[in-house]
Amino acid sequence: KEINMNKVILMGRLTRDAEIKAGANTTIARFNLAVDRRFAKDDDAQKADFIGCVAFGKTAEFLERFGHKGMKFVIEGRIQTGSYTNKDGQKIYTTDVITESVEFAESKAASQASSSANSEPMFVPAPDNDSDFMNIPDGIEDELPF
Repeated sequence: KEINMNKVILMGRLTRDAEIKAGANTTIARFNLAVDRRFAKDDDAQKADFIGCVAFGKTAEFLERFGHKGMKFVIEGRIQTGSYTNKDGQKIYTTDVITESVEFAESKAASQASSSANSEPMFVPAPDNDSDFMNIPDGIEDELPF
């Protein structure tokens, strides 16, 4: 029996607020995650990779509420490739991470106070697809707009 695996786990910061769209049957979130390169050389112009990601449903709704520029998340998902023809008739190839779960990697206070890579991550589970409840890191209540 052949086993196929397509699993991605990334930790990084949102490069901008998640872009949210209401689809016909679900919410869709598009975002880019800046993931530091572990062994970047001092003379490397690019010390991070910018990964395009897409989330659906409850995961997208979570990102709509908390997916703001600079927030650090751990995401889990799978790579999906595709293609389309642009308005000039050129075939464009795409690669996205289809996000299946999202977790906070640090508190918002830690995110603002430190841009240090040595800060200890704080993992908080994203909303369970079977539940309307979610865990929120300590101290973030003061930052919420409601």
